[in-house]
Amino acid sequence: MITFYWPGEDHYGKLTSTGAIAQEGKTIAVDPSVIPYGSIIKINGNEYIAEDCGGAIKGNKIDIFSENPKQEKYQIEIYIKEK
Repeated sequence: MITFYWPGEDHYGKLTSTGAIAQEGKTIAVDPSVIPYGSIIKINGNEYIAEDCGGAIKGNKIDIFSENPKQEKYQIEIYIKEK
């Protein structure tokens, strides 16, 4: 399942759990026990980097960082780029 998160949603703003600054079109939050930090994930033809996690992101969920609130949620097949 894909959801979205944005700055102002919590007290961390754009600071991710890995210490990176979240960027729209680049940063996603994942469950690091499922998708390791630093993984490159392809979603709808776009590549994102797993740089963050969140309290509600457990298992097969991905939260895409967005500068503006988005309420949409959907399921899609994703691809993890092998190194």
